[in-house]
Order: sequence, then structure tokens, then C-alpha cells
Amino acid sequence: MTLRRQIATAVAAISVLVAVAVGLLVHQAMIRQHVDQARASALTVLDSALDTYKRSGDTDSRATRNDPALPTRLHDLATGGREGTLLATGPQGESMWAARPIQDGVLSVRVDFTQDRQSIADLDRIILITVVAAVFTTVLAGVLVADRISRRLRTAATAARGIAAGRTDTRIGELVDGRDEVADLAAAVDLMSRTLHRRLEDEQRFTADVAHELRTPLTGLVTAAELLPPGRPTQLVQNRVQALRSLVEDLLEVSRLDADAETPDLAPVPLERAVRRTVTLTGLDVDVAVAADRQVRTDLRRLDRILGNLLLNAHRHGTSPVELHVDGHRITVRDHGPGYPEDLLDHGPQRFRTNAPERGRGHGLGLTIATGHARVIGATLTFANHPAGGALATLTLPDEPLHP
Repeated sequence: MTLRRQIATAVAAISVLVAVAVGLLVHQAMIRQHVDQARASALTVLDSALDTYKRSGDTDSRATRNDPALPTRLHDLATGGREGTLLATGPQGESMWAARPIQDGVLSVRVDFTQDRQSIADLDRIILITVVAAVFTTVLAGVLVADRISRRLRTAATAARGIAAGRTDTRIGELVDGRDEVADLAAAVDLMSRTLHRRLEDEQRFTADVAHELRTPLTGLVTAAELLPPGRPTQLVQNRVQALRSLVEDLLEVSRLDADAETPDLAPVPLERAVRRTVTLTGLDVDVAVAADRQVRTDLRRLDRILGNLLLNAHRHGTSPVELHVDGHRITVRDHGPGYPEDLLDHGPQRFRTNAPERGRGHGLGLTIATGHARVIGATLTFANHPAGGALATLTLPDEPLHP
């Protein structure tokens, strides 16, 4: 149940309980008031009739001696020597009876209670209408208040999800008005977002600065390595220098992707031909299968980079055969190794973290770069483990086919 429904339900329940309780109290109070008034009126008439009886030995028109319609309980009370009153229903309708003993029997009077009962019924209808109106008004007010709170919380939640998705410049305080607890929550989230945004910028700037600072001495190392005399030591040095050069280039690429400074160069591309071209460029042993070919609008250079990194990662950390499958605008890359680690499946690729010794030692930039380029061209890159074993990466290109 949503917060809005919870608040509305609670307000409705409390309103109904309070209204019913107040209605019952008013109802009982009115009944008691009318009964007391009728009893007092009956006793007054009885006292007057008794005075008349004592003076003249006869009763007036308002009182009756030994009335056969007198309720049995009240008759027994009076014959026992006591005065009493009783509200009872008889052939003439509901009446308030009063009776007391006299020398030759029982003297009694009857006061009609029908009008009082009708007044109570009219009052009950008024109470019911008032209760319904009060409950409706209260529930409506509660729903409006709950809707406002819920709407502001949903706005804050949407902005928070945007922050979690990487839009750390989003601010909730601009969307949530007021000075209550929701506004305090929005201010706290904004503070967290600003702090996170500042730290991410510092991290990106540090990565870019380190890569740029390493580039100059690295160029000198590459040149010096090429001047070394041929031999096994020279080959080892050149290989390590080349690996360091690739790492620096990857760092620069990651910094550009993090800064959202990349713009895709979109063009119509026949997908099967583009995939086979990428496989040829990598020089890796890949089994290519095409279930359905189509023409897509994408950036060929970035598509090469994405598929190349996925294939290289599969060969480096997985086990052959490596399979690439094309089905429409969806491309899958699968190896037959130990699969992706749980941390990657839960949180996505993270630079300098592989968390899987069984999948090799890599620095974790390949999948990070592939994910960044997929974001630039509007594609979706997901990672999973195949039920039959092995890592499975799925690249889904935007569903915007171009027909020649």
C-alpha cells in the first residue's frame, strides 16, 4: 500500500470512529434528555392529579384509577406501595407512564412519547448526515494532504534515482517546496549529491591529469625502447612499454567518457558486415552466427571498440570457443569460462576491479570503456552468466532501422 493510501485509510478510519462515537454520544444524550423530560412531565401530572383526588375524592381527566392498560411491571410496583415511572409501548403507541398507590387502587397517568420519538429519529437523521459529511470532508482533506506529501516524495525519489543513474547535478530542493520534513530530506539529498558530484569530478580530473602527465614520459620510453638492440630483453621491455601505453590510452578514454565529452558519429551500418569486420580487425578466433541481419544507425568506430573489448575480455578471461551471435539489433558475446563475478553482475563494470582471480588479472577498464561507448551511441550493454556456463554480454542497439 502506498503512503498516500496509508494516510488516507488512517484518516478515514479515525474520522469514522470519531464520528460514530460522537454520534452515539449525542444520540444517547438526546434519548436521555427526552426520557427525563417525559418522566418529569408525567410525575408533575401525577402529583397534580393526586392533589385533586385528595381534595375531591375523584380524579381529573389526565389521570386514571386502576387503568387496565397500565403496564404490569408498573402496576405491581404501585400495588407494592411505591411510586414509579415506566416508558412502554402499548396499543396507543409509546408512552411514559407514572403511577402511585391510593386507598382504592392505583392512580396512573400516561404521557404520549410518540412526538419525542419522532424528534429523536429526526435528530438521528441529522446526525447521520452530519457524520457522513464530516467523514467525507475529513477524508477528502486527508487525501489531498497525503497526495501532496506523496507527490513531493515521488518527485524526490525520481530525482534521487536520476542521481543514482549518474546525473549528479540534479537537485531535489528545486522540485520540493515547503519547510517540513520532506524539504529537510530534499536538502540532505542535495547536500549528498553536491558532495558526490564534487568527488566524482575530482576523481575524473585526477584520472585525466595522471594520464596526461604519463603520456609525455611514456612517449620517451617508447622511443627509447625502439632504439634498444634486438634481443629477448629488448622484446620484453617493448612489450611492457606497449602495455603501459595501452593503459594510459584507456585511462584517457575513460576520462573523456566520464566527462560526457564524446559525440557519436551516427550513420547507417549493415550489422552483419560491421560485426564480421570487427572480428577480422581483432584477429581473434570467434564463432560468428547471424540469425537475422538488419541495418542500424550507429557509430561504427564505437561499435568496433565495444565488440573488440567484449571479444578481448572473453578470450583473456574466459575459455574458448567464443561465440558472437547477431539477432536483429541484438548482439551477444559468450565464452565458456567461469562467468562474470557476482560483484560485476550486481554493480556493473568498475575500473581497476575484476574481483575474479579465476578470470585473470586485468585492470577492469575494457568493460568500463565498452559500457561508456554503449551509452554514447544510445545502446544498452548488459552482463549475465549463461545457464549452461560462461559469461554472456548482450549489446542491444537502438531499434531505429534505416531502410535503403
